Amino acid sequence: MATVLQNNSNIAPFEGDQRSLPAFRSPPHNFEAEKALLGAILANNNAFDRVTDFLKSEHFADPVHGRIFDALARLILRNQIADPVTLRMFFEQDGSLADVGGPRYLAELAASMVSIINVNDYGRLIYDLHVKRQLIDLGEQVVNRAYDPELEAEQQISEAENHLYKLAETGEMENGFSAFSNAVTEAIKIAEAAHKRDGRLAGVGTGFRDIDEMLGGLHPSDLIILAGRPSMGKTALATNIAYNAAANYKTEMDSSGRAQVVSGAVVGFFSLEMSSDQLAARILSEQSNIASDAMRRGKLTDSEFDRLAQCATDLHRLPLYIDDTPAMSISMLRTRAKRLKREHGLGLVIVDYLQLMTGSQRTDNRVLEIGEITRGLKTLAKELKIPVIALSQLSRQVENREDKRPQLADLRESGTIEQDADVVSFIYREAYYLERAEPQQRPEDSPDKYAERHERWQSRIDECRHIADLILAKQRHGPTGTVSLYFDGMYTRFGDLDTQHTNAH
Repeated sequence: MATVLQNNSNIAPFEGDQRSLPAFRSPPHNFEAEKALLGAILANNNAFDRVTDFLKSEHFADPVHGRIFDALARLILRNQIADPVTLRMFFEQDGSLADVGGPRYLAELAASMVSIINVNDYGRLIYDLHVKRQLIDLGEQVVNRAYDPELEAEQQISEAENHLYKLAETGEMENGFSAFSNAVTEAIKIAEAAHKRDGRLAGVGTGFRDIDEMLGGLHPSDLIILAGRPSMGKTALATNIAYNAAANYKTEMDSSGRAQVVSGAVVGFFSLEMSSDQLAARILSEQSNIASDAMRRGKLTDSEFDRLAQCATDLHRLPLYIDDTPAMSISMLRTRAKRLKREHGLGLVIVDYLQLMTGSQRTDNRVLEIGEITRGLKTLAKELKIPVIALSQLSRQVENREDKRPQLADLRESGTIEQDADVVSFIYREAYYLERAEPQQRPEDSPDKYAERHERWQSRIDECRHIADLILAKQRHGPTGTVSLYFDGMYTRFGDLDTQHTNAH
């Protein structure tokens, strides 16, 4: 077994003067493993079922072996016996098989079978060597294209990254079926963890009482869309959630001595619209109660500056990581999120915002491109087993309606976003629209009538000035509805709404 599974990609020197000739390296392959796998299938067709989920004919280094595997698959999938006798008619006139001995080669393969038990190991080795050959091809393409003076370096990096992303996608073997008993056990573990946690949350807490009550926290593998028109407070709410999750991050050691997250999360914030220092300034403003406008213009008292410095010191300890690369592709985001997960234990990803991302390939069909992005974000959530929050813009058709409250149909490219998301929520502030609808005095209005109308308008604004609604329009695992939040525009800060006093907790 050990001998068969060796990787035959050693360096083989040319004959002659080895001091003057370079060493030759053959691509990674293992013909013995390929023969042993084919022999095992020929001896027992049930062995095919152990590799069919991930192994294809193009994964074999020897093209003849790939053709034999393909012929085996066709017979077995038609519920026919595949052995040297039945395969003979496939290869009697096949020149490629004649080169290695014709039908007699099939009998030789059957005789080379070592053990059916090891067929999965052979299959995975063949697959791994195929991926390595693909990596070598990709590396050669990258090197050759780097010599092209007409291609910009950034374009070449983007193309190489896209090819590597596709290779990573094909290089991930499927999990296959899992026994329902295993799934039930995992579900019980999640429920038990939620029962033991403060707040009874199964996922990452947002830090907002009513949102967590309705969602049960942000669940692993979920894609959460937070949408709204400009100036509604999407980025502010996402920033608040990021801070709350990072500030509440705690771990404890389990019985095996491994750290387990008990609350909060390590947060990765991909800010495609704002720079990292602008985002940090927002969080500083929120936590220090100092208006960001005063910070920008330097209009701070000595006590305010001391408070700001102390707040900055406290924020240094937050497990919050910001990437402000503009026009980021889904493949780039995926690569960086995986790296952050590996290095720091990522528990929540926030993307601000969806429409500023690009697909793996530029296309004039923006709907298809957005579809690729949302599927990529959903795949990332499932792969890393973390919640992903993606902010999204709404179309202008909202402004053309009398009722400005957002609906699912208002999502740009709504079909793919609504389909892929587990949760779709909208942020809506009535005060924003009221402030822009100040009544004007009509020619027929008396001063008293206009004053009365203006007073009613001002009263409505005062009632809803600090109220924002989070509309949960879709939730796969729970109820839909509306959650009211407190909003402080000066510090771009959201909080729990005290309905009795209209104040934040």
